[in-house]
Amino acid sequence: MGVAAGPIRVVVAKPGLDGHDRGAKVIARALRDAGMEVIYTGLHQTPEQVVATAIQEDADAIGMSVLSGAHNTLFARVIELLKERDAEDIKVFGGGIIPEADIAPLKALGVAEIFTPGATTTAIVDWVRANVRGPVDRAEPSGA
Repeated sequence: MGVAAGPIRVVVAKPGLDGHDRGAKVIARALRDAGMEVIYTGLHQTPEQVVATAIQEDADAIGMSVLSGAHNTLFARVIELLKERDAEDIKVFGGGIIPEADIAPLKALGVAEIFTPGATTTAIVDWVRANVRGPVDRAEPSGA
């Protein structure tokens, strides 16, 4: 893949049946205001649509907002589809109404981070900046 150039690209997704997207829009705006490129998928996206958008848009990360209680199924399916499409380099993070007891199992599946209600937009922006492109990706190319 080489060294990623330009702003971090994040797909902000609202998968499943839940129709409340205010939080997702707040996060999308915060990431955009921080200089990232944000692709907001809109409501009621399937995991397949989310992954297809991330690959098509050459995204560095997928941020999913899940309030419906279907977080275990939706995150697992997105991770599974990324593996199937050989796109595991796309980091997945998320937030919403996710019980504390479900966070460790989601991380074990491959979700990089979970933000619970009350997380600040600053904390989320800082996490994305620090974790979405690892230190190797930030290194200058040799011979440049």
